[in-house]
Amino acid sequence: MLVYVLNRHGHPLMPCSPRKARLLLKEGKARVLQRTPFTIQLLYGSSGYKQSVSLGVDAGTKHIGLSATTEKKVLFEAEVMLRTDIQELLSTRREFRRSRRNRKTRYRKLRLLNRKRPKDWLAPSIQNKVDTHAKLVEQVKKILPITDVTVEVAQFDIQKIKNPDIAGVEYQQGDQMGFWNVREYVLFRDKHICQFCQGKSPDKVLNVHHIESRKTGGDAPGNLITLCDTCHDKIHREGMAHLFQRRPDSFRDASRMTVMRWFIYRGIQEVFPDAKLTYGYITKNIRIRNGLEKSHRVDARCISGNPLAAPLATTHLIKQVRGQNRQLHKAMILKGRVRKAHKAPRYVLGFQLFDKVRYNRQECFVFGRRASGYFDLRLLDGTKISVGVSCKKITPLECASTLLIQTTKGGSGASSA
Repeated sequence: MLVYVLNRHGHPLMPCSPRKARLLLKEGKARVLQRTPFTIQLLYGSSGYKQSVSLGVDAGTKHIGLSATTEKKVLFEAEVMLRTDIQELLSTRREFRRSRRNRKTRYRKLRLLNRKRPKDWLAPSIQNKVDTHAKLVEQVKKILPITDVTVEVAQFDIQKIKNPDIAGVEYQQGDQMGFWNVREYVLFRDKHICQFCQGKSPDKVLNVHHIESRKTGGDAPGNLITLCDTCHDKIHREGMAHLFQRRPDSFRDASRMTVMRWFIYRGIQEVFPDAKLTYGYITKNIRIRNGLEKSHRVDARCISGNPLAAPLATTHLIKQVRGQNRQLHKAMILKGRVRKAHKAPRYVLGFQLFDKVRYNRQECFVFGRRASGYFDLRLLDGTKISVGVSCKKITPLECASTLLIQTTKGGSGASSA
């Protein structure tokens, strides 16, 4: 474990040992700035000795790897879990807005030409991921004297993944070539046979069913399956949608990464203008050549240029969560045309959602609250500590934020093979 140090002007210095930090705090020469990662600020002038510290960033759509290293030692490592709920939340908001406008402004003339997207516009779900990459680099830069930043970006040839032998004009001749629409292609792909009863039902009417909700899965062929009218009605009526799994030809994350890569690089350049690029095949070569395991933080260590740096005994797990719930009312309308409020109070008995607390000598987070004073405590990886513990038995440690940080046990990263 290391303690991160800032000088009295707020500029980062090289980290120190917990023992030295304890002495500085005891003598009144430093003050605690933040708890996780533990950071202190000196209250006196210092020489400002620094080393070259390289930061590797393993960019991604669901996970990000971060590793700040010197030639001999790892100074900071973390794995970040990004939000994946934004697309569904925005789709729900769009449904509410359309319903409200239909109720309240039914006769208003359409206004479709008064909206203009700015240059380099990205979908909110992708823009959030791009912004988070730059935000994380900026936060690491605040606690360590970073001298180099290297970012791994990736571009995926989805057509090549589907068909390794594709070349030339074949790129313009996709699977749906010759079909009028996606529905016709899905029916042809499934041979006009219900995929649930395999044609045993006498019903000859065929429907195209969404495996995932249209809000999140979209109308891509991989999210569609052919069902007869009888089976389609039965599946929706009896809630049997979980019987189907999305087809393995979903390249949503690959497509997003291809779109995001240059936006991520330019966003990090705003924080660190001299940031450099690397590619996945280089990282893979370095990792295999040094016998390291496959993980996001180990990849980030290889990206930093110091794959054999001595790892720390502890690393950090960071989870991104929403700041607050902006939905004012529940969708269900009660008797008397009453719409029940959807927002819970920000504080319940002094605690808010995602506060870090201590229970039974273990640090965890508040993932659920009841007015009775019994809370749901979990770790960031989803491990349940207690589904109902009294708030009198927990001790508050840190206030909630959009980036929750948990210290976990690290590893050498060496491959067991």
